[in-house]
Order: sequence, then C-alpha cells, then structure tokens
Amino acid sequence: MNTSKSITAIVLIAGIAGAGWWLSSPKAGDPGSPAQQETAAIAQGAPMVEVRLPDSLSGRAQIGQRAFEVTCAVCHGSNAAGREGIAPPLVHRIYEPGHHADEAFQRAVQYGVRAHHWEFGNMPPVEGVTRADVMAITAYIRELQRANGIN
Repeated sequence: MNTSKSITAIVLIAGIAGAGWWLSSPKAGDPGSPAQQETAAIAQGAPMVEVRLPDSLSGRAQIGQRAFEVTCAVCHGSNAAGREGIAPPLVHRIYEPGHHADEAFQRAVQYGVRAHHWEFGNMPPVEGVTRADVMAITAYIRELQRANGIN
C-alpha cells in the first residue's frame, strides 16, 4: 500500500470513528443529557411567575402573609409565585376574584381540589388551618394580585 492510500485510509477510519462518537454522545438539547438533567433539576421548584410586591400590606394581609409562608409556600412558593412542577402560582389571572371567589380558597383548604386548571395533580386538604387563617391568607393573595394587575 502506498503512503497516500495509507493516509487516506487512516483519515477515513478516524472520521468514521469520530462521527460515531459524536452521534452517540449526549448533546446539550438531548433529553437525558447531563446539561438537560441539570437544567430540569434547577427548574423543578423554581418560581413560575414574577411577583411584584405591594408597597405595603394591610394588617390582615400581613397576618395572612405569615400564615401563607408557614402553610402554603412549601407548595405554592414564596409570594404565591408557584413552584415549577409542584404547584401553581396564585398570583395568576385564573385565581382572580371573578373566577375563584374567596370561598374557593376556603373550600380548597378544607376539602382539597381536584386538578382542573393545571397539571400538578390534586391538592389535598390542609389540616390545622382555620377559616380565619384562610381569610387572612386570601387577603394577602388578593393584595398581591392587585399589585400585579389582577383584579
């Protein structure tokens, strides 16, 4: 075999091997690639919406904020911004008063909610939360909604 044919054969074999490696290696956009898995892990639980806070909260909403952070934020996120893959944002037009009245929050806490607007699964009832607690939490959510143009 002459030198030029040997070099051509080596280049061809290297090219085929390189192409095989490149085709079989995970890419940044492939599901299951390390980069995608890292992005998914970061996104899981991330806030779903950006919530502008009002300049001040009423006394009842301040009480509601404390109760929300202890009772609801683990699922619905800080300031009701939702948590990606976990629970929806309550600062969202779906939860505006004309669509979900204050009593809807009472019933959700007392009885739970069958999934119907979002694909997070059903919300279970929340034990140990009183009607007064939910009224204060709802006042907090409503003030957050108004601060974000949801009336």
